Amino acid sequence: MSSVSRGDEGKAHFVNGGHIGQEPSVASSDRHEASLPEAHTPRDSEKQEVHQDVGRQDVGRQGDGRQGDGATDDGNVYPEGGLRAWLVVLGSLSGMMSAFGMMNTIGVLQAYLAKNQLRHYSEGTIGWIFSLYVFLAFFCGLQIGPVFDARGPRLLVLAGSVFMFLSQMLMGVCTHYWHFLVVIGLLGGLGTSLIMTPAVASVGHFFMARRAKATGVAACGGSIGGVIFPLMLQALFPRVGWAWATRIMAFVSLFLLAVANALIRSRLPPRADSSARPDLRIFKDAGFALTTAGVFAIELGLFVPITYLASYGMAQGFSTAFSYQLLAIFNAGSFFGRWIPGIVADYLGRYNIMILTVAMCLVSTVALWLPAGSSVALVVLFALVFGFGSGSNISLTPACVGQLCGTQRYGTYVATCYTVVSFGALCGIPIAGQLLSVAKGRYWGLIAFTGAAYAVALLLFIVARIRLAGWRITTIY
Repeated sequence: MSSVSRGDEGKAHFVNGGHIGQEPSVASSDRHEASLPEAHTPRDSEKQEVHQDVGRQDVGRQGDGRQGDGATDDGNVYPEGGLRAWLVVLGSLSGMMSAFGMMNTIGVLQAYLAKNQLRHYSEGTIGWIFSLYVFLAFFCGLQIGPVFDARGPRLLVLAGSVFMFLSQMLMGVCTHYWHFLVVIGLLGGLGTSLIMTPAVASVGHFFMARRAKATGVAACGGSIGGVIFPLMLQALFPRVGWAWATRIMAFVSLFLLAVANALIRSRLPPRADSSARPDLRIFKDAGFALTTAGVFAIELGLFVPITYLASYGMAQGFSTAFSYQLLAIFNAGSFFGRWIPGIVADYLGRYNIMILTVAMCLVSTVALWLPAGSSVALVVLFALVFGFGSGSNISLTPACVGQLCGTQRYGTYVATCYTVVSFGALCGIPIAGQLLSVAKGRYWGLIAFTGAAYAVALLLFIVARIRLAGWRITTIY
């Protein structure tokens, strides 16, 4: 088994399908020193890099696909499979189906409200409801992640389930703008955050070598919910109206959240120095800071098509039913994007695959959506391709961040990353809505903004990958 110490080498590598793990102490780094014929020799300046709170160690070769490969990290042996581990993945998938399912349905909610209850408000004003929702879904992780590391997932998931159910149940009685702002933006955002962080972090307690694959499977729940909820609402709105359509969605979520509460659990004991307080010192690590900035740029653009794709379809003369179905098509592509690249990334490198899929989103936005106009074929193709690429961005983000820390601080790192990212989500939707208003209902400005955000994200991830693994393209990282 080939390995390299991150603390001494200053460059983190995947070698022969292996991936970077984490180290809790300098002693752990010393135990894992080894020479690597495959890896390049770092320069002296690289050896001087010091990351006080962000040590890493190589956990060895990737599993070969069998359960029980037993990758190790921080002295822990990871199951890498088995009934208990996959039940946690099932619980996370179920929780994400409710939480991310609602997040992936905001385009349908936005389009309906813009034509009904909130028809007298501008697109930019309505966008603040959903930007607040997405912002809180990510921002609150700054506190929730450390609480998970110190206390575990049980109470967090329970509280999130209560908030999610109340949010969806109360949508039906909202009539004024501030009602929707509180019920969808505040309650829904808090509930999503309380479910999302434990759902992602718990998977990391059971998988190391196969973490990208397992996280991708769990993240598929958001895509499944993003297919089911839009199609369900499309069918229910004309039959039972807004109130009962959203209540039925709430009852579906109640079942999914019950499964999540029963199955999501942590495995590793809290660190001796665990604290429920956020730790912003981790931004001293340049690799983590660049990665977080890249994800920020992704989220700045990601929620633009999720929010406005249905409205775009209506503006191009597509039927209301088909416009809602565009989101289902988008999330169908996202389903495969969250699953397939996660499997490949465990063998070819998480950052490598992230860079490829961010480039896919950029190209699809500029080459497909921008010139699409009223072409059904181009719009559907964009929804599928962008959905695939953006789905992998979502599922690979926790896996990339997980390479930069010890597993017992995984919740803190993921949550801190998403807290910064939340400001991108907060700004992206209202900016896109304002661009739509300035362009007098034409979507070219909104689409160009999405492409620009992904261009910046691509550049940042390339720089992060070079910083962490060097210039060699063949390095598996």
